[in-house]
Amino acid sequence: MNKLIFIGILGMFALGSCHHNHDAHDHDAIEHNHEAEGHDHEAEGEEHAGHNHEAEAAVTHSEEAHSDEIILPKAKAEAAGVKVNTIQPAPFRQVIKTSGQVMAAQGEESTAVATVAGVVSLRSNIIEGSTVSRGTSLANISSHNIAEGDPVQRARVAYETAKKEYERMEALIGNKIVSDKEFAQARQNYENARISYEALAQNHSDKGQSIPSPMAGYVKNILVKEGDYVNIGQPLMSITQNRRLFLRAEVSEKYYPYLSSITSANFRTSAGSRVYELQQLNGKLLSYGKSAGDSSYYVPVTFEFDNKGDIIPGSFVEVWLLSSPMENVISVPRTALTEEQGIYFVYLQLDEEGYLKQEVTIGADDGQSVQILTGVKAGDRVVTEGAYQVRLASASNAIPAHSHEH
Repeated sequence: MNKLIFIGILGMFALGSCHHNHDAHDHDAIEHNHEAEGHDHEAEGEEHAGHNHEAEAAVTHSEEAHSDEIILPKAKAEAAGVKVNTIQPAPFRQVIKTSGQVMAAQGEESTAVATVAGVVSLRSNIIEGSTVSRGTSLANISSHNIAEGDPVQRARVAYETAKKEYERMEALIGNKIVSDKEFAQARQNYENARISYEALAQNHSDKGQSIPSPMAGYVKNILVKEGDYVNIGQPLMSITQNRRLFLRAEVSEKYYPYLSSITSANFRTSAGSRVYELQQLNGKLLSYGKSAGDSSYYVPVTFEFDNKGDIIPGSFVEVWLLSSPMENVISVPRTALTEEQGIYFVYLQLDEEGYLKQEVTIGADDGQSVQILTGVKAGDRVVTEGAYQVRLASASNAIPAHSHEH
């Protein structure tokens, strides 16, 4: 009996020990699972944090890459006249920039002068700039009430007297009553008086002696005033045709070695913004000075060209003399440049609506295009017209740069 009780006690002890070990094992497994779960959460946190950091860095980099971009919608650019061209190397000319003056060409200008002495009466429809034909009456010169008398009347009296004397001697020469010498002298006096009278009587009227225009053209200058007294041969008006003009450029003597290579020129009048090309005006180089003037340090260079525009003789101009050619030069039109405190910029087109402000270094300037030394390369798309509108879009910042997608 005692033996059975002892065995029962041992069995209960063994059962309790087994249950304790099972609970410990389950507790260890649960702790292990919690550790694994913790590890998974840390890994997920690290992966999530790393992913967010990289994404944010990529966005920041993208924003920084386009922080200088200017956004101008296509419709607004077209409405503002923005034009873009792809820049390619091309020939360019060495340039000498100077000043000069436009003058009437030889044979294209004439002067009307007084044929008699007297008081001037200008025609009412004749003013500077008037169009006149050859022979158009410009003024009248009256000699009434002048001590010397009317020159036409005096010429008529002299002519009639000389004619009668010549006719009298002509009747006597056959009978040898007058000598051949006397007859020749009478004939000479008659011819001179006839020529003088016919010349004056041709343009004479009750108002006086009419002064005709010596050529067709325009009245350039009126050199007298109404009521002025003039002498024979005194200039009254200058008439110009303005069909051919001279361009006279004054070049500093330091450029003298380069004058022999000059072939053409561009120029712009002080009153306008248009740049004229002599090549388009049938222009040609006439000559250049071989020395400077006595009172000047400048050497003249003279061109001749057709007056196809509104160019006024006597006007002062800005001149770009074109010299030796240069190959493979990057250049842009002057309209592509903007200037800020002496620094020049162009605008590059990045895509359909995106532009970038680019600083450039300029070289030679021929009045229409400018050589670019740095800042633009072949293949760049540059705003050649409407650069000011792109500049306004840059100042307004109406559309944030990072909102534009590429």
